[in-house]
Amino acid sequence: MTKPAASKRHLPTSPFKAPVAPAPKYFAVGDQVTHDVYGLGRVIGIEDGTAVLVNFGSEHVRIVSPYAKMTKL
Repeated sequence: MTKPAASKRHLPTSPFKAPVAPAPKYFAVGDQVTHDVYGLGRVIGIEDGTAVLVNFGSEHVRIVSPYAKMTKL
């Protein structure tokens, strides 16, 4: 198993603009979401911004931050 490559740091003398960090995703109870693995679901609980509990119909799944595979509809 290999380690993921470290991100390159931006040098202040570089002629290129620094990469913009994506905004963190925030979910509220009742939001409809889609997940790459589980499909369509609805947020039923939030744990202090670290995880969300989502009802995907047949199962409830706890998804931890950074929610890479989940988007709000």
